[in-house]
Amino acid sequence: METTPLNSQKELSACKDKEDCQENGVLQKGVPVPEDKVESDHISNGYSAVPSPGAGDDSQHSIPAATTALVAEAHQGERETWGKKMDFLLSVIGYAVDLGNVWRFPYICYQNGGGIGYAICIIAFYIASYYNTIMAWALYYLISSFTDQLPWTSCTNSWNTGNCTNYFSGNNVTWTLHSTSPAEEFYTRHVLQIHRSKGLQDLGGVSWQLTLCIMLIFTVIYFSIWKGVKTSGKVVWVTATFPYIILSVLLVRGATLPGAWRGVLFYLKPNWEKLLETGVWVDAAAQIFFSLGPGFGVLLAFASYNKFNNNCYQDALVTSVVNCMTSFVSGFVIFTVLGYMAEMRNEDVSEVAKDAGPSLLFITYAEAIANMPASTFFAIIFFLMLITLGLDSTFAGLEGVITAVLDEFPHIWTKRREWFVLGVVITCFFGSLATLTFGGAYVVKLLEEYATGPAVLTVALIEAVAVYWFYGITQFCSDVKEMLGFSPGWFWRICWVAISPLFLLFIICSFLMSPPQLRLFQYNYPQWSIILGYCIGTSSFICIPTYIAYRLIITPGTFKERIIKGITPETATEIPYGDIHLNAI
Repeated sequence: METTPLNSQKELSACKDKEDCQENGVLQKGVPVPEDKVESDHISNGYSAVPSPGAGDDSQHSIPAATTALVAEAHQGERETWGKKMDFLLSVIGYAVDLGNVWRFPYICYQNGGGIGYAICIIAFYIASYYNTIMAWALYYLISSFTDQLPWTSCTNSWNTGNCTNYFSGNNVTWTLHSTSPAEEFYTRHVLQIHRSKGLQDLGGVSWQLTLCIMLIFTVIYFSIWKGVKTSGKVVWVTATFPYIILSVLLVRGATLPGAWRGVLFYLKPNWEKLLETGVWVDAAAQIFFSLGPGFGVLLAFASYNKFNNNCYQDALVTSVVNCMTSFVSGFVIFTVLGYMAEMRNEDVSEVAKDAGPSLLFITYAEAIANMPASTFFAIIFFLMLITLGLDSTFAGLEGVITAVLDEFPHIWTKRREWFVLGVVITCFFGSLATLTFGGAYVVKLLEEYATGPAVLTVALIEAVAVYWFYGITQFCSDVKEMLGFSPGWFWRICWVAISPLFLLFIICSFLMSPPQLRLFQYNYPQWSIILGYCIGTSSFICIPTYIAYRLIITPGTFKERIIKGITPETATEIPYGDIHLNAI
């Protein structure tokens, strides 16, 4: 891609029709300039074309500044922007605050005691293939909750086994090592029907119930994003704020349960020895990346719809604080219930949830809700909260892909956005079919551990190296100053140039040296599944070395010259009048 440093003062020449002109050493074909454009000093998306000093009556203009090295390309019509600043902020917060805060963060604490653009698009597709399945499970629970007695409260259903033990019945029931709760059997045998699968080698058929649920989820997603950020920006007013209301209600309820203090104590008491384990740091890094979302391209896509002088520094701090505080508070919501479960079972909190991940929500928390007063009400609002948490993150993830393609091929897709979005949603639906099988939960865990986490960390590392080393930290800080009026301090510079890349490299190497041994319920993943996981993760990352090799092949000169040119930002050869098409590195 052709790029230019943002604060450079390049001259923009308006050439006559059918004439060739040479600018900055690059031979260009003349670009016809309509009269109504010559007088214009406004370029869409908040950029202004300011006459160059000494230009006089010439039609020369300076290139507008931007936040990264960008490529400019003409297309018809104004590029849309956010309706309100709050739409953008809620969208970013809604993307950051998702199921990871309520599901992933608590179980991470539980376990541990206490061609970049192409790669991003493929990673986003993998996430859409399993992330929406979790929402389909939540929707199934939500529909099942509209009853006087929740179906996971008894052992008399057709899906129950002889090991089903309802210790909440008050009949002096003894809990043994072979006992299973009604909530566990509802989740595993009725919702997932995982007993009908032998493992990854035999996933079994597709659950039609979950298929209908995920079709409804994708329908809601489509009509929320098909018109662009002006539509999704309004939807997030509900999906991003509703979870906080529900979290507050559940926190108050959880704090009043008997034994809640046991869960809180387990949550807040640090296990300092765990800090010496690399697995803890890997989990922490993955949690931050899955929660805040750097490296996924979503934040770049959302920010591209902002005005040029938007205070991204303030937005980043607000989003990070809100995200971390939400994770911290949601931990209390989950662990008060875990303490309640431990009290009822007469077990330690560490023994309550045998399986991490979604099981923490769909078994442990669901079971606790079922035995609260007004259980139907709490079940409905809880699973509705899970769905809204997932929806705004899905909006964001898909919008990152959609924005990338529409900006790359504006003449083809700009006026056909609805059809392109429909194609993306249908593709994601078919991609999720493997997770809707009877053994789909095994696929979800495999994709979560191998397909996205390591690949995202690797992409983020390469992004950091590309921007702060090749593009240059000095040039980057100069761009930030042109946007915000001040330059980042030494703390940020040191973090960007050294600390962050080195820490990411450490995390990636730790993962490669000690890959997680996967286990779900009673199923131990075979060794070949780990190789499969690496292959899936590599399939997204392979875009980067492939494009590097392609650029080296097509670039003229000696090998050394090709390398130097490949890591040097390119200058724009042409910036037509009118709307500007922007692509990040």
